[in-house]
Formats: sequence, C-alpha cells, structure tokens
Amino acid sequence: MIDVVNPDTYERLDITARDNGLYVVTLNRPEKRNALDVITIEELIRFFSGARMAGVKAVLLEGAGDHFCAGLDLVEHWKADRSPDDFMHVCLRWHEAFNKMEYGGVPIIAALKGAVVGGGLELASAAHVRVIDPGTYFALPEGQRGIFTGGGATIRVSDMIGKYRMIDMILTGRVYQGQEAVDLGLAQYIVEEGGSYAKALELAEKVAQNLPLTNFAICSAVSHMNNMSGMDAAYAEAFVGGIVNTQPAARERLEAFANKTAARVRPNT
Repeated sequence: MIDVVNPDTYERLDITARDNGLYVVTLNRPEKRNALDVITIEELIRFFSGARMAGVKAVLLEGAGDHFCAGLDLVEHWKADRSPDDFMHVCLRWHEAFNKMEYGGVPIIAALKGAVVGGGLELASAAHVRVIDPGTYFALPEGQRGIFTGGGATIRVSDMIGKYRMIDMILTGRVYQGQEAVDLGLAQYIVEEGGSYAKALELAEKVAQNLPLTNFAICSAVSHMNNMSGMDAAYAEAFVGGIVNTQPAARERLEAFANKTAARVRPNT
C-alpha cells in the first residue's frame, strides 16, 4: 500500500510535513501555472482519500511560482482529442478529487495568489478556507474557450457567489479580485501583497490544534447537511452533535472552560 504522505510517491504535488499533523500540499507545475492535468488530479485523489487515516490534521494548499492554478491543462486536453465519453470520465475524476477534499473531514486552507482561473477556481472552492492577496484574481473563462465547466463550478462557485454571478463569469469572462472577491464570497481573508501563504499557515496551524473528530464534523457534516432538507439536516446535526459533543477527548477542554483557565472569546481590537 502506498504511503499517501510520502512525498517521494508524487510527481505533481510537493508534500511537506510540519508540526502537529499539518501538511503543506503544493501544486508543483509552475511552468504551466499549475494547470491541472490527469496526473495531478489522480494525485489529489490519492492524497485526500487517505489523509485523515494517515493522521493529517490540516492541510495548507498552495501553488508553486506566481500563480495558484490556471485550471484545466488545455494543451493536454487539445492533444488528447478526447471523445465525449472519455472527457465525461475525466470530469468525474475531478469531482472525485474535489469531493474528497470538501467532504474528507480534514480542514484545507488555501493560500491563493495570481491566477485562480477555471478549474483552479473549482479546486479552490473545494477548500474550506481561502486566503488571497490584492493580486489574486478569479475567473471562469470557459465561455471564451468554447468549453464548459466540469469540476464543480456549477455547484460550489454558484453556492459561494450565487447562480447568476457565476453565469455572468462564464459568459463574459468577468474577473474578480481584491476586496470585491472577498465581499462576494470567493475568499474569506485578504492580506497584503504576497502574504497569503503566511496567513494561511497561521490559520492552518490554529485549526490543526482542534480535536480531529471536531474538525471532521465541521469539514464534512456541514457540507452534507447543506445538501439535505431542513428537517433531515436538523436530525443529522443533532446526531453528529451527540457524538462530537460527548467525545472523551473534549472533557479536558470543557474542564478548562469550567475552571476559567481556557482562552476566552474576545472582540477584535
């Protein structure tokens, strides 16, 4: 069985272990602006399928070079001259990768920079927290390329910014960046130029200190509940809460709160 956290087993991803179960996963095709080819998608599936079982507590996802990800490797796609059936199955593998990310239960903090375009935005939208700097820009240029989204933009991006804004992005090639992108929901944090990695690392280190079962519930159950009816979601939330809120590992933290030795929630200064 391949060790999913062994960096020597990856060609497109650079895997680096840090303290406390935090791993940095870097898209490592800077010469292609980290465009997503078949190999990259398969490696994302492999890593995120086994990450939780391998003891990964949080992931910082980034791209090597000046850009996060420019989307589908259009040159590979053009050269492959795929049949409709072939490309449908390519899309299904993208969905497999991004579903493993969103529903896998390991917090993923994305440090975004430069291009977050097409499939790169679909990849980023599968992360749980996204950090940008003023130079980060988002686009869905599929309309101008004569193609259509295939990695979940119609699901996740429309959920983040609304159906009609997403349609506008695809139809017109509209680009969002900076504070406007945050205000629309494409990212949750904006920091100074070049600072997205440092902020994402700070957040990833923080969430890696949470109890793994709690993080699993936050980064898996919430997405599942959003796919349910209100009544079903309420039942599921009660069920998950019953398990997570009574876990033995939480007793020490609850005791610290009861004894007033735990950190308090304070307003921002």
